Amino acid sequence: MSEIREITEAELREDLKEHWKNAKSSVERNNPGYAIKFLQAILKEQPGFLMARKLLRQAEINETGATVGAAKKSLFGGGGGGAMVRKAKKDPAAALIEIEKELTKDPFNAGFNDALHEAALLLNLLDTAAFALETVHKGNPENTKMSHKLAQFYIARDMNAEASKIYRDIVKFDPADGDAVKGEKDTSAKASMKRNQSSDGGGIIKLSEEAAELEMASRTALTKDQLQEKATNLVAQYHADQNNLIVVKDLASTYEQLEEWQSAEQFYRWAFQLSNGDAALQTKADGMKDKAASSSISDLEARAAAEPDNVELQNQLQEVRQARVSERLVETQARVDSNPTDPKLRYDLGLALYDSGQYSEAIPHLQQATRNPHIRTKVLILLGRTFDAKNMTDIAIKQFSDANSELVAMDNTKKEVLYELGLIYTKANRNEEAIDAFKQIYEVDYGYRDVAARVEGSYQN
Repeated sequence: MSEIREITEAELREDLKEHWKNAKSSVERNNPGYAIKFLQAILKEQPGFLMARKLLRQAEINETGATVGAAKKSLFGGGGGGAMVRKAKKDPAAALIEIEKELTKDPFNAGFNDALHEAALLLNLLDTAAFALETVHKGNPENTKMSHKLAQFYIARDMNAEASKIYRDIVKFDPADGDAVKGEKDTSAKASMKRNQSSDGGGIIKLSEEAAELEMASRTALTKDQLQEKATNLVAQYHADQNNLIVVKDLASTYEQLEEWQSAEQFYRWAFQLSNGDAALQTKADGMKDKAASSSISDLEARAAAEPDNVELQNQLQEVRQARVSERLVETQARVDSNPTDPKLRYDLGLALYDSGQYSEAIPHLQQATRNPHIRTKVLILLGRTFDAKNMTDIAIKQFSDANSELVAMDNTKKEVLYELGLIYTKANRNEEAIDAFKQIYEVDYGYRDVAARVEGSYQN
């Protein structure tokens, strides 16, 4: 094999050009299986021909029927990619060939695309390395761990605009991902500065003052007083130009940090309008509205708890809670209607349906929400509770058991899952299994809820 480097179509070896022509023709005639054979033969000889690798991946997608978000379970683990990464370190060129054989079966597979990324890096095929991670992001945008890796790779190559887009996609699936929120802000500022660079003839770079200020602000953790001062300054800038997207976004973020939820919602919604439909900003606005409502209810709950004999206040709290459940149903349904592929929105709707007692209606939305690995555990917990509410105990146990099997560390989440599992085993009269679940908590946290009484009581019976 000749020197491995990334090449264009014009640089393709003469003896492989007929293969390339046949491959393109096969794809056009909707014969992906035939195209795959030609493309694998080309890449075996010239692994740096990225156009062939991209066409191969498209042919594999067509051949397997792979769809966005419908990846195999291997996406939640290594999928064999870990072993392939180790092979790549010994012989990256040979590993590329083996990896492509595996991707023929599952083109969006995170593990093997990650291995492709690592092998390409070792061969200094940087565009190929990027393409591997881009494939995962395209096919499985909910796999935010890989998306973070792609964003960092873009940053390392000074591709801040591309990194900013990836971070926005991450926030769309997980609005609580602080690293992604900050990453989007940082890379957006750097991309903006790059766009606004100009030369004065002597080679001196002039930076966008707004972008520079934004970058400086993003580097500093501010106190509450500093945040309030910043908000005051931003409000003055906003009144000077209400269509300045950078200022509006920064003002929304500042109000969010100050926990002034209603103001934050207002400016995130205006930023959404100014951005010509940036979905991440709409998601942030919706999140601020939810937090404002939750904060209001929490305040009322505190007052009601302090005045338990105040019947009027207790009735008011009950009415507000019921009204909020109805309001959430309308809001979450509208969000799903506007973005039906977002697993997080599906979970929110499923939770709203569960809280309103519409268990059967909640199930299909929650099942779709399990595709997001960052919320998968809490989705399985809610699914378990939903099936339990329908007295479908065996299926409920399956959900809690699946959640438990995916958790390794005995943290609060695993304790919650085990406790719920113990309760439902008890309900099903499977007492030995119930006690076993409670014992796992008892061994590490004696004071957790009533597990001590349950476990110690089992020795007295």
